[in-house]
Formats: sequence, structure tokens, C-alpha cells
Amino acid sequence: MVQLSRHNVLRRGDEAYEHARLDAVWNERKPDRYPDVIVLAHSEQDVVAAVRLARSEGLAIGIRSGGHSWVGNGVRGGGMLLDLSRLRDIEVDPVSRTAAVQPSVTGPALLEQLAPHGLFFPTGHASTVGIGGFVLGGGYGWNSRRLGPACLSIVAIDVVLADGTLVHATDATHPDLMWAARGSGPGFFGVVTRFHLALHDLPRRILRTVHSYPLELRDEVLAWSYDMLEHLSPAVEFSAKVGFAPGLGAQTVSITATAFCETDDDLLSPLEEAPFRDRAIRAVVARETTMVELYDHADRMTPAGLRWALDGIWTDEPVEKILDAARPLFDSVPDTTSHVLWMLWSRHPERADACWSSQAKVYLSPNAGWTDPAEDLAHEQWAHGRLAGLQHLSKGLQFSDNNLADRFDHGLSPANSTRLEEIRAAYDPQGLFHTYMTPQESTTAYAAAGHARTH
Repeated sequence: MVQLSRHNVLRRGDEAYEHARLDAVWNERKPDRYPDVIVLAHSEQDVVAAVRLARSEGLAIGIRSGGHSWVGNGVRGGGMLLDLSRLRDIEVDPVSRTAAVQPSVTGPALLEQLAPHGLFFPTGHASTVGIGGFVLGGGYGWNSRRLGPACLSIVAIDVVLADGTLVHATDATHPDLMWAARGSGPGFFGVVTRFHLALHDLPRRILRTVHSYPLELRDEVLAWSYDMLEHLSPAVEFSAKVGFAPGLGAQTVSITATAFCETDDDLLSPLEEAPFRDRAIRAVVARETTMVELYDHADRMTPAGLRWALDGIWTDEPVEKILDAARPLFDSVPDTTSHVLWMLWSRHPERADACWSSQAKVYLSPNAGWTDPAEDLAHEQWAHGRLAGLQHLSKGLQFSDNNLADRFDHGLSPANSTRLEEIRAAYDPQGLFHTYMTPQESTTAYAAAGHARTH
């Protein structure tokens, strides 16, 4: 049996423990939760040994892939934190158009390997997002309006189960495991050490349009974008943002459209017909761009080194109803890096082989970013408390924003949630793997002040 190196097993009180605990969360707002043991896995065999160690010591397991979970879902009080951040192998098979990818691989690293073969994958929007948590949670990535959530491109997984065995799961051999892997997010009951992914054609070119407008046009711009979605190709990723624009020195409402073009058709020209187009403060029109540049734009929207609180709801309600209910949220965006994202999605066909299910036409997401710990409660109340006022409009949440500890909502349909728990009971009857975080586990200032919603 493979034995873990003593350097890979850190217990509370060990010299390197606190650095490893803090390093497991990208957000500067670190959770006040302390695992009993942290295992730094360097190989698949280390993962097997770690799961067996947890079984022998009765330790519940939390998992860190890239560490980009906003709330640090893998870092729990007690138990084991299994850190997979060193598992970064990529194997591309251009003939079968598949890639075998370990969980800590980031989007830029994967796309760099795929591009020479003319291949592409809908990776996460931020450059530091690991494939593991992203794809398990659904995976709303670049060009996902056309290609679908990334989880639907999983064709197989290598996974260490609660009994300590490593299996290669496919739809033919382990259909329940595959169903759960496609969208259950932090509720998945195993450690995926390798994702086998179906790949897609590399877009011929990528075009990007951005319009920034005065804040007084906010509702008009958002309502127009809501209606315009039906007139845009699924190859166009379309969103709006309300918040402070550093280069303009004021809060603005901006629309961004990114076209992943297969032909020479001008997919972005409808944006130039907006009735308020002549009032743009700043505009970039159908400029050719690259994935490197797109990642840079995304990273500047949510930069590293800040304290972050995110939340979000899917909603299908009429736009007038959404805007009316969201007015307190929009009217109180802090003059910092904070902003509200208005993502236009429409719908992607659900599949019987995937538990992924929550989606709607609009994803409304407050993003609070700040530096002073003394301001934690105020910003958390803005992100979670203001959104709680829109709960009656919600069709669910995205696990990528992972806010269950601060404002409970559904990431799966009721039927899929029930089935997931039935499968969990079969594969992990002792509850070795942590599932979704509850408000009682959260140690943010917002939850500690008694504002978190409960089941």
C-alpha cells in the first residue's frame, strides 16, 4: 500500500499547517475553519492513501482543487482537507478529440495545450479557476451558451471512492457516478483525480464589443439587453455590469458581448443598433481579441488580493419585475471594485445523464470586493442580504459562486437533489465526504451576525 510522506501530512500545530490552510483559499477573506489534517497530494496514489487515512481516523474529507471557491468550501472545521492543487497533468488526444485533465489544471494551461490541435474547451472565466471544482459544479465558461455547461463534456472520470478504491467511471460502467459528476459541485461524493473531456473546435476568431453608458441609463440598458438576447447567436456571450468604472471615475452600466466566430458573419452588429448607442461614454466595437486578453479582462473585474463575497440567482421573470425588485441592490453598489453582473444565458437543453439543472434567462450576481476586514459585515450584507430580497424571483443558483452557507438556495431541481442523495447513500453511506456547506458551518461575519438563511 502507498504510504503518504510525512511532509505531505500536516496536522494542527505543525509548522507548515497554517500556510497550507490559508493557501487553500484564493479569496483574501479566509474562513475561520481549521481542519485537523491537511494532506498535500502529489499523485493519484497519494489521493488513495489520503482517503484510506481519513477512513482509518474517522475524518470527514473536504477537497480543494484550484482553491477558487469564494467561501473555501473544502476548508471545514475538523476532518481532513485534501489539497489537490499539485495535480496538474494534461494529456491531449487530438485523434479522439479528448483530453485527460487533472483537477488543478487552469483554463489558460488547458487552452494552451489545445490550441495547436485546433481544439477548445469552455473553461472558467477567471484564469486561476481549477478545472475540478468548475466542471463538477456545472461549468458556465467561455462559449458555454453554444457549447453548453462544461460538465456536459465529461465523458469519463477517474475517481477515488469512499471505500478507498480508484475506479475509471464511464456512462456504461458507473452511470450514477457520471450523472452526479455532471453538476453536483461540492455535493459530489468522491475525489476525481482525472477528468476525461470531450473537446470542441477552436473558434476561427474571437470578437469583443463593450459599451459603457451613464448610470442614469441603467434600467433602459438592462431591459434592452434582456430583449436583445433572443436576437443574438448562441455563439455570443452577452452580459452587463453595473458598478464603478475606474477609468471613467464614476459608476456606469456597461454591456459586453464576446463572439466565438466560426464564420465571417458579423455576430455583434445588432449591438450597434441600440436606441441609446449615441450616449455611450466609451465603446469598443467588434475588436478582434484572444483568450489571453479575455482572461486578463476577467481577472481585472475580480482581481486577486481583495476580500470577496459573491452571490447570485437565476431568474426567468419579466425584466420589469426583476428591475423593480433589484432596485435596492443596484442603488447601493459600493464605489469600490464591487459590481453587479447581469449575465444573459437563455436556456441550454438539460440531459438525463446529468444532475445539472438550475438555469434561467438571467443570472443576477452581486460581487463585493474590498480590503478592510472591518468592513466585512457591510459588504457581506450588501451581497447576500440585498439578494435575499429577490429570493421570490429565484430559479436557483450556480455552484461556482457557492453561496449556500450565506444564503441558502437550490443548485439542482428538487427531483435531482433527491436522486443525488439516494446515490450518495449508496456510494458514501458513512458520509466520509463533506457535502454542501450549511449556514451553521459558515464563519463569515454575515453568518455570524445571524443573517444567514437556513434550510
